[in-house]
Amino acid sequence: MKNIENRSIFRDDHDYFREQVQRFFKDEVSPFHAEWERQGFVPKDVWRKAGRLGLLNTMLPEPYGAGGDFGHAAILIEEIARTGASGLGFPLHSDIVSPYIHQYGTPEQKDRWLPKMASGDLIGAIAMTEPEAGSDLKAIRTTARRDGDSYVINGQKTFITNGINSEIVIVVAKTSAELGAKGISLFVVEEGTPGFSKGRRLEKIGLLAQDTSELYFEDVRIPLDNLLGEENRGFSYLMHELAQERLVIALRSATSIEAFLQKTIEYTRDRKAFGQPVLGFQNTKFKLAEAKAQAIMLRVFVDKCIALHMEKKLSPELAAAAKLNATAMQNRLLDEFLQLHGGYGYMNEYQIGRAWVDARVGRIYGGSDEIMKEIISRTL
Repeated sequence: MKNIENRSIFRDDHDYFREQVQRFFKDEVSPFHAEWERQGFVPKDVWRKAGRLGLLNTMLPEPYGAGGDFGHAAILIEEIARTGASGLGFPLHSDIVSPYIHQYGTPEQKDRWLPKMASGDLIGAIAMTEPEAGSDLKAIRTTARRDGDSYVINGQKTFITNGINSEIVIVVAKTSAELGAKGISLFVVEEGTPGFSKGRRLEKIGLLAQDTSELYFEDVRIPLDNLLGEENRGFSYLMHELAQERLVIALRSATSIEAFLQKTIEYTRDRKAFGQPVLGFQNTKFKLAEAKAQAIMLRVFVDKCIALHMEKKLSPELAAAAKLNATAMQNRLLDEFLQLHGGYGYMNEYQIGRAWVDARVGRIYGGSDEIMKEIISRTL
């Protein structure tokens, strides 16, 4: 967006990477995304192509990833938002699932799974949410019981991004129910494990191309070395890694605002009403000017969070504040942009209607607004 084009958080190698990502999106994503929305998922071969180009696990060191940093991950997230490619589950795979394995996995686990996740040959998901437990992880009912040289997992998960395509899943389960949140552990379950099955593809109001499903675990027996990290330490692992997930959501929201602000400026400049461009009316100019001012302020804040995160200094409460502000602003401003498109705003031809619907989940997933406020309130 104009006025903040020279962003100090990015280096030359980041700029070259952005060009590579933009070519991939132009050739392999944008022409096909409408079809993916109709079918409800992104084909696996797109993941394999992205992996061959080094677009997955961008911030993990070789051979577990592309050897970049969070700046490279941020660029991919921005281009997903800028092109409206809501179906790509790359950020969850690369910036949420893979980092858990890299951070808490043993050398053997990392060697076993991460190179294949970097190549796109293993598509990752994380199974936290349950039908009766959303943001309240202490309420999960999925259990993992130790039995000799195995763990036996039983339970159900829902709203799982990359669920249908998933070939490797981090499962959040209770190992010591009497300990509440302190009795949660993380396990890696691979596709094809007996008792692990995938339910229906869930029909959402937005993010139509994003693969979301239910997962079932019925006496799923996995070896002891599929435990990720230490037993009963899962809750602390989740709390530590969720800051990055929330920054990912904030970054996506900020970029979506910028992209659709520009599209709205262009539309209102070309669209005429009462003999003049819609942009010529004071109401339109003032609404877009206010939107630009807010977008610039949000971008500066989010970029500061990115810089802190690249230095490993981003706090959970600052990440929560970024997500809370960015998603609320995105929902409000996209509604304004849709209104300025008039009837065409309700048509898929101009993308703004789909983006408006897609944005609503930002205030729910990754921790609802209410959870963000709770986290921030602890610092008062």
